[in-house]
Amino acid sequence: MLHLAPLARFGGRVASDLRDVTSDPAALDSSGFWAVTADFDGRLVCARFADVRTEPVPPAVPGRWRGPAAGDWTSSLDHAAYVDGVRRIRDHVAAGDVYQVNLCRVLSAPLPEPADADIDALTSLLALGNPGAFAGTIRLPAHGVETATASPELFLRRSGRTVESGPIKGTARTPEALLAKDYAENVMIVDLVRNDLGRVCATGSVTVPQLCGIEPYPGLVHLVSTVRGELAEGAGWPELLAAAFPPGSVTGAPKASALRVIEELETARRGPYCGGIGWVDADRGTAELAVGIRTFWIDRTAGGGPVLRFGAGAGITWGSDPEGEWEETELKASRLLAIASAAKVPTGRTTP
Repeated sequence: MLHLAPLARFGGRVASDLRDVTSDPAALDSSGFWAVTADFDGRLVCARFADVRTEPVPPAVPGRWRGPAAGDWTSSLDHAAYVDGVRRIRDHVAAGDVYQVNLCRVLSAPLPEPADADIDALTSLLALGNPGAFAGTIRLPAHGVETATASPELFLRRSGRTVESGPIKGTARTPEALLAKDYAENVMIVDLVRNDLGRVCATGSVTVPQLCGIEPYPGLVHLVSTVRGELAEGAGWPELLAAAFPPGSVTGAPKASALRVIEELETARRGPYCGGIGWVDADRGTAELAVGIRTFWIDRTAGGGPVLRFGAGAGITWGSDPEGEWEETELKASRLLAIASAAKVPTGRTTP
């Protein structure tokens, strides 16, 4: 069995020599370099590391990662259940309960050699096959955190008192395939994020420098916006996370109502999927947390043995086509599941 030392990896930076672990967000305003993961359901793990250095993601070594068999993945919502969920959300929209809900499903598969499964080895494959602007890994086996993300989405970035979010809403294979519904989704979530940040930012400081920009990624394109503000006096990490979490792009609008519908329809806990994952440098007053999409995690508490999990979802509005939304989740999942199952072994860095 592997001895998996605590580790965090973000971009070209790797952290080791674990010193503290806490669930108190106020620690992020203290000192040191912290790796942070927040489950969608609210579990927060903040780990302070003493050794932080520049180091590239190690190259993918054949056989270092042994993922699930391609045919072993199962979904918490099958095709029929997901399509029915989309229809039920449209009923909620028609009743005036919500404008949009992000409906997700969790895909799971048993690990063939769980005792030797190292999430950092999967990181190397993701870096080649599906690089993400906010990719990262946190490996804290003793604390139940073994997570690797290829996230393209910024949840929160801080530089001093300036805070920024980059919600993604609207996904298609090509720019020409984006629908009016995709643009409407994005604008709704931008309004929600503006409201979230407005709760902790100085009055009048929240702006939208970019609205519905088109960004290409391997196999698809996204609509991405930017929301920025200046934290109000006295507001720190506890207040910011309380105001902004969970991320608006993976909940819906209004957020409180969308969360109730998610609880009604989804049959599996999202875990770190749709939560937040990233780093905080308390000494420099900088931070970057991603929305936990394109995210894998090892669950060693599952009955029947450890499994690898992955989430996929879509934003549902009145204009949603149920079959089309199912296909969007398939589009988001297929490439990454193939990488994790080594059915698609990367041979070099993929460009969008």
